[in-house]
Amino acid sequence: MTVITAAPAAERMSSRHKLILTLLLGAQFMLAIDFSILNVALPVVGEGLGFGLGELQWIATAFALPAAGFTLLFGRVADLFGRRRMLLAGMALLAAGSLVGGLAASPAMLLAGRVLQGLATAIATPAALSLLTTSFPEGPLRTRALGLSGALMSAGFTVGAILGGVLTDLLSWRWAFLINVPVAVAILAVTPALVGESRSRDAARLDVPGAVTVTGGLLALVYGITSAGAHGWGDPFAAGALAAAAVLLVAFGLIERRSPAPLAPLHVLTRRTVTWGNVGGFIAFATETSLVFLMTLYLQQVLGFSPLTTGLALGVLGAGTFAGGVAAPRIMGRLGGRATLAAGLVLQAAATLALVGLGSTRDGLALMLTATAIGGFGNLVAIVAFMGLATSGLPDGEQGLATGLATMTQQVAITLGIPVMSAVATAGTSSVLGGVHAATLVNALVALVGAGLAVLFLRRS
Repeated sequence: MTVITAAPAAERMSSRHKLILTLLLGAQFMLAIDFSILNVALPVVGEGLGFGLGELQWIATAFALPAAGFTLLFGRVADLFGRRRMLLAGMALLAAGSLVGGLAASPAMLLAGRVLQGLATAIATPAALSLLTTSFPEGPLRTRALGLSGALMSAGFTVGAILGGVLTDLLSWRWAFLINVPVAVAILAVTPALVGESRSRDAARLDVPGAVTVTGGLLALVYGITSAGAHGWGDPFAAGALAAAAVLLVAFGLIERRSPAPLAPLHVLTRRTVTWGNVGGFIAFATETSLVFLMTLYLQQVLGFSPLTTGLALGVLGAGTFAGGVAAPRIMGRLGGRATLAAGLVLQAAATLALVGLGSTRDGLALMLTATAIGGFGNLVAIVAFMGLATSGLPDGEQGLATGLATMTQQVAITLGIPVMSAVATAGTSSVLGGVHAATLVNALVALVGAGLAVLFLRRS
């Protein structure tokens, strides 16, 4: 006789848990959308405000530099001074930056708005994610919450492209900024009533030398690689920025060894789950978001689709990523973190490899839609495994650091993946289709390497 028992109370979400989850996921989803919402509208923005062709990349870079460079710092600040407080500060800054960008009358004003949005992302994203991990105990509840979080964070990049195309074609590119304002205000109004303050209980001070060196190093790294992607690897500014990044990041490592209150304690960074989980997450985010860029290039410049049609076509990828995020917790429960990360990257690599067969006619559109949906599913399975691995086995007092590191991994990967794949696509070929094929092949191989690294260096979990 089979006895069916109810799930333990600890594995069921209360009504309050569901409200907190909805609020925090909504904030993360909006922040993820902001990175890509202007990508398909860049030519229109350039014409409207007088950006030159070579200056358009700065619309993305002005957001990416602070978003990637300050994330680790603000993740630790949230630990020490209050995660809810930092989430609210980030939402207020996002509303201000979006208003500035939406009302921009000049390139400088628009770039200022993008910088404020990037800073808001660096402040609010690790705070929201650490509030999520501290609100749900490690185990099935946290895995489920992280699964939905990973789904929405990754899908946000694709949804941003869709929403940007829709708003640009039907209304104006300015609404890509202004749509954030009422959402951010609503989150500011509701958060204090739903989410309690959370911070580390230790009395550690902020590691200022570590904060300066790691922030400067990450800013230089992102600037150097984006400049190299735009102007070539021989560009002196790119080379100088990369050299400065190397010096500052080495200095950061030396400072952390001697600091009494390190920004990134070495015992956290040397955990295999944290280190190799973040490596796998970096590869997952860098390959999939740069693939969105490559497919946007293919749809618009090879097939001649409009921004609106391009955004709608990429919606299939978004559906695949959402499905992967929903299914991932069950897959992870059966296979464990290492196998789930590797399996997701292998599926993503196989689907991406199929895209090398795309041609110059619209006959291959069905192949593109199918392959991107399957690849998006695999990508989100890998991302949920990455988030689970990168935040597991750590006390609540270090969750801000762990989630800040994971968020920094995401932001740096998204930022660097596009210029690197763009450089591959334009190297040694005058054909857009040939460049897309070359970069897509490299993209698939990188995902496969990521799967191999997960199998080799992560313990079975």
